[in-house]
Amino acid sequence: MDQAPPRGEFVEETTELALAEKSKLVKSLSRLDMIGFTVCALVGLDTLGTVASNGAQGFTWLIVLAVVFVLPYALAMAEVGSAFTQEGGPYEWAKMAFGRFQGAIAAVLYWVTNPLWVGGSLAFIATEAWNDNIFKIHAGGAGDYLFKFLFIWFSIGVAIVSLKRGKWIPNLGALMRVVLLGLFTLTTIIYAIKHGAAGFAVKDLKPTGVVFFALVPLLLFNYVGFELQNGAAEEMEDPQKDVPLAIVRSGITGVLLYAIPIFAILVVLPAEKVTGIGGFLDAVKETFSVYGGASSFLLGVMTICFVGTLLTSGAVWMIGSDRILAVAAYDGAFPGFFGVFNRKFGTPVRVNTMSGIFATIFMVVAVAAFNGGQNSKFVVVLDIAISTTLISYLWVFPAVIKLRYTHGHVYRPYRIPGDKAGMWVAAGLTTFWTALGSFVAVFPGVLESLFGISYDFHDTWGVSRTTFEVLTLGTLAVVFGIAIVGYWLGRDVRERVAIIPLEPGGDVAAPAALT
Repeated sequence: MDQAPPRGEFVEETTELALAEKSKLVKSLSRLDMIGFTVCALVGLDTLGTVASNGAQGFTWLIVLAVVFVLPYALAMAEVGSAFTQEGGPYEWAKMAFGRFQGAIAAVLYWVTNPLWVGGSLAFIATEAWNDNIFKIHAGGAGDYLFKFLFIWFSIGVAIVSLKRGKWIPNLGALMRVVLLGLFTLTTIIYAIKHGAAGFAVKDLKPTGVVFFALVPLLLFNYVGFELQNGAAEEMEDPQKDVPLAIVRSGITGVLLYAIPIFAILVVLPAEKVTGIGGFLDAVKETFSVYGGASSFLLGVMTICFVGTLLTSGAVWMIGSDRILAVAAYDGAFPGFFGVFNRKFGTPVRVNTMSGIFATIFMVVAVAAFNGGQNSKFVVVLDIAISTTLISYLWVFPAVIKLRYTHGHVYRPYRIPGDKAGMWVAAGLTTFWTALGSFVAVFPGVLESLFGISYDFHDTWGVSRTTFEVLTLGTLAVVFGIAIVGYWLGRDVRERVAIIPLEPGGDVAAPAALT
């Protein structure tokens, strides 16, 4: 039996602003909606080509991490996500485990990735796909800016509208992924029967350290997202029952939607022909030749669907991460101005708008000052900005362990198998992998040198190690600075305290009287 925590741990301290804003939340997420939401969060088609470009080893590591990372990750999030069902899940877990200030850092790290990801890689990949297969967009011209601007603000618009209506976009995105990747896989089989396949030798599946260190951050970034739905936990119809089931079903779907098409790409195209954005759409172009005169039309349809999946990826992460930052704000861990939910939509419009502005500025700077996003310094900054998501999990996963001890009285509809030992294994493995991925992202080449693996830094990144680390550590310093200043600015909200009991044998109870 878990030891009962001290009496003070039977309550959660929050704020008057939090209680006022929670009243605007409307329950509208069903179990099916949550599965669609999480599939959209997990499956990003923007990285399929990059993983496949590493050859058969890319597929090997994809499957290995599905076992040693995705499985324990799913178990850990199923427990904590169904037990602690407050809006803004990851922030609340980190706060209850380590304190409000630590929760503030985790929330900002978790949030900041997404506007930069949407305004950076997603917008640029979508533009390139459209330019290559629909109609030409002059790089740096008015059309280039307009396309990227519309891409960004469509994602923001989905996050702004009420979840009751906006949830249909992630649902459509999940369905689009299944149809798109299913049709591609079927066409690959037809192509292989008709023309043969490039294939690969079984020995090519043998893993090596070089590919492992190159892919770890990318594969981990691909696989995260189980907890994102808990950003809207108080808008779920029945989170205690639905969170574990949604995680299991979306996890299996997500792994299959990565593994099957990447395997198909490797079968159709030699690894040396698979690079970045070209990986998936080049394979589509190659295989869809089996449809003869209809191939150009079908390629256009697939490209539109591809851009649609990128849009829904950005939208669903905006929906979840913006709520997490807004919850931190109404709890006094970020300026209270950003903790206000719109009464009409029930969404954090102020954070949504800030995310859109950040994404737009990042996009404009990339197009105007960094050679349309191809400049090596821009790639470095974008890489570390994206990796802040991985760093944020260094608060989320240890919180699973801490909460089992400090909040053992809180009812857990689902527990990780193996009691505390199983919990330590699951949360320990996920913490290890994210720590490794974060270190490799911030200090590439260090572990390779330690293990005697050849690594040419300049050839890999296009800049010197000194330039890389200045950009990397400088970007992280800015992010942490935002979190610290934001926490300081939230002090007035924190002073208006309210208490929410966490009752033994149940989940979050009704709020106590304001104090």
